[in-house]
Amino acid sequence: MNNSSIHDLMNKGLREHVFPGAVLLVGKGDTRLFFEAYGKANLFSGQPMTRDTVFDLASLTKPLATTLAVARLADQGRINLDQPVEKWLPALAGSDKAAISARQLLCHQSGFPAHRLFYMTLKSLAPLKRRAAVLDLLKITPLEDRPGETTRYSDLGFMLLCRLVEAAAGCPMNEFLQDEIYGPMALTDLFFVDLTRDLLPCRPFAATELCPVRNRLLVGEVHDDNAWFAGGVDGHAGLFGTAEAVFRLLRFLVADYRGRSPASVFSKQILSGVFNGEGKHRLPLGFDRPSAQNSSAGRYFSADAVGHLGFTGVSVWLDLEKEFCVILLTNRVHPFRWNTRLGRFRPLIHERIMEHFEI
Repeated sequence: MNNSSIHDLMNKGLREHVFPGAVLLVGKGDTRLFFEAYGKANLFSGQPMTRDTVFDLASLTKPLATTLAVARLADQGRINLDQPVEKWLPALAGSDKAAISARQLLCHQSGFPAHRLFYMTLKSLAPLKRRAAVLDLLKITPLEDRPGETTRYSDLGFMLLCRLVEAAAGCPMNEFLQDEIYGPMALTDLFFVDLTRDLLPCRPFAATELCPVRNRLLVGEVHDDNAWFAGGVDGHAGLFGTAEAVFRLLRFLVADYRGRSPASVFSKQILSGVFNGEGKHRLPLGFDRPSAQNSSAGRYFSADAVGHLGFTGVSVWLDLEKEFCVILLTNRVHPFRWNTRLGRFRPLIHERIMEHFEI
């Protein structure tokens, strides 16, 4: 099949400076229908983008890491999604956060505000004290709504989920993910860069921003400042990966969801809750759904599709019924975050793909 119409639009994105570079993977079932790299991973060094380029996955951390860690712990009976978080985090007892449930956090119904500049406080602390201080900051941050009343996308809720995972698992979240999920799936190209202990992995990273906070070009260290000052591993950001690794993870999840995996990591029951939600709102856990109007997924993805965007310029959309996915990874914040052209481009490329493959 001639894929020139997709190539043409991606190359137009390069010419119009939508992004310096990108990797686009389109899959149906276990088949990669389209898998190409475009442009530069680093404008300053001239490093080309390749299919093996590693991206800062930003908020894709929420569905592809934190949500899966919670789901695995729930499958193991170590977390109950509807019990108050104070059971695992007794430091929250007596606060307005005590009764929030993991399900409310996953559905962005915790009442937390969307974001706070925690790093402004963390940077004044010794590095080894910063991670523990995040829970204190979450505890004293006022809720904007009563838990369960309003849906408001929140980084802070997923930061709390990370600490819930670590309390229940008894180890750092990145270690739990490696031991229980990514390792068994042989996903070596999905990982966190733990700034408290790791040397920078020798990988072909896509550069992100000339950071005004850290005063350098960011390559292989998390772009999100709250996550960086917390040590690089957190619930809202910090995951790195390739398009191929994201595709393989989605394939594993779909196989477990369909009940056809010979070596399941997740139960079909927990993944049904993750993808389809429970209760009157039927909100998926950790994932998003296409907006009714002006969706980043374009006009053709099912209303029951799941996906997510990431601030650095990454996105994934998955139609479970058709087992069709589009993984678009870009470094649109390189060299500066003020480039917002990707918001207009995303629906166009998704629509071009769906029309081309007649999905």
